[in-house]
Amino acid sequence: MGSLTIGFDLDMTLVDSRPGIAATYRAITELTGVYVDAELAVTRLGPPLEVELANWFPPEQVAHAAATYRSLYRDHAIACSPPLPGAVDAFAAVRAAGGRVLVVTAKNELNARHHLAHLGLTADAVVGFAWADGKVAALRAHQAVAYIGDHVADMAASLGAGAYPVGVATGPCTVEELYAAGARAVLPDLTAFPAWLDRGCQPPPAGI
Repeated sequence: MGSLTIGFDLDMTLVDSRPGIAATYRAITELTGVYVDAELAVTRLGPPLEVELANWFPPEQVAHAAATYRSLYRDHAIACSPPLPGAVDAFAAVRAAGGRVLVVTAKNELNARHHLAHLGLTADAVVGFAWADGKVAALRAHQAVAYIGDHVADMAASLGAGAYPVGVATGPCTVEELYAAGARAVLPDLTAFPAWLDRGCQPPPAGI
């Protein structure tokens, strides 16, 4: 295992998956007849899919709805979800430093890999279906020294794993919320990541 393993979240950290997720929610509404407010749902990205679906489907239907959603996802979500600024260069910066790239996400691994392949991003390891303690376990297992994410739960997972928590202000959580959750640094987006890494993983200057 390399001494420098950097973990990244996927949705709203590496990829703006909102267009694709919204499209998939609209597809599941059309297929099942159960209305899902796609525009509202994409403002709450982060937790597992089942958490959002529980707002729209009866408890006994959530598991089936989640399986249906995931079966629709590749055809509706991948091509229309662009990379977030700096994603490609962030992976390159880790590799230039001799490190390994780890992606840890609540999304299932197969669809996460579809996103990465579409964006031309190659991770050394991808762990899916990881949330809360699942992210902690994945970061520990891969000996990640830092974890970069857009959600307060990402900061909690990083702290729980003994990794350096780095927020990016590209998702639903504000800079203030990320710091309050334990972020040691918050970047405006991943375009600031290579410089942060070059500084030896130190917090950015005020105002970056």
